[in-house]
Amino acid sequence: MSHDFPAVEELDHLPEHERRELIEDLVVAEFKSALFMTDREEFALDMGFFDLGLTSLRLSEVKLSLERKLGREISTATLFGHPTAGQLIDHLCS
Repeated sequence: MSHDFPAVEELDHLPEHERRELIEDLVVAEFKSALFMTDREEFALDMGFFDLGLTSLRLSEVKLSLERKLGREISTATLFGHPTAGQLIDHLCS
C-alpha cells in the first residue's frame, strides 16, 4: 500500500484504476494515521468516521491533509454527505 504519491497534475492523467488505487491508498493512510493505526491493521472502508473513533477535530485535520496532498478542496458538506472512507474515495474519484 505504499506508493509515492504523484504530483496533482499527474494524477488526472493516470488510468482510472491506477488513480483510484492511489487515492484509496492516500485516504486510508491519512485515516490510519489519524487513528494511530499500524500499517498491518485492517481499516474498514465502510464504517462511519465517528464510529471509527474520529473526533471532529481529527476529521478536520485529515480533511486539511487530504486537500493539501490532492490539491483540491474537500468541503465539510462533502465529508458529512460521504461519511465513510469508501464513500469519500468514490467521491474523490468521480
